[in-house]
Amino acid sequence: LTSLAHRELEQHKELREMVRIAAWEMPLLSQLAKPFHPPEATQQPLRWRYTTYLGESHPAARKVVVEFKPRSLNLDRPQRVKLLKLVGPRYNPTTRTVRMSCESFETQAQNKRFLADTINKLIAEAQDGTADSFKDVPLDLRHHTPKQRHRFPRAWGMTPQRREELEGKRKTLLLEEGKRIEQDRLVSGAATLE
Repeated sequence: LTSLAHRELEQHKELREMVRIAAWEMPLLSQLAKPFHPPEATQQPLRWRYTTYLGESHPAARKVVVEFKPRSLNLDRPQRVKLLKLVGPRYNPTTRTVRMSCESFETQAQNKRFLADTINKLIAEAQDGTADSFKDVPLDLRHHTPKQRHRFPRAWGMTPQRREELEGKRKTLLLEEGKRIEQDRLVSGAATLE
């Protein structure tokens, strides 16, 4: 047999092995299944986001973004306010989340480690009772301009009378078009080509 034939036999052997596993061993995995319970915010307060570009190296692939809600951290109110003052413009008061990102280092792991260390330092500083509490500094939210969401007024909605009127117009238009088809007054593109 040639080397190509040997390779084809190897592929056939691998395929048969996968089919055997799918037929006999994978159904047994259902016995090990556990129901999914979403994690609570207090158990996993940090939400990490990565970007991966498959098959190529990309400069944006090293970026790591972390989001967390200060309420999900174990801080009392003065500590939380101090944390918000420390993070500054990274706080979004509409969603009540803090978003931080890092792409300073070469790998995602290094950037994630830097963000985790930064968050730990921020929490330690917020919990430090001997340090300045920034009570005299107001919480600055000038960086955030809330977007107004305009709602469609209910008075402008479709009334039942208007709906019936529109249905009547549609029916009369359909009847008129049907009459044109019956009287052969409707121009057909296929008929003009013949």
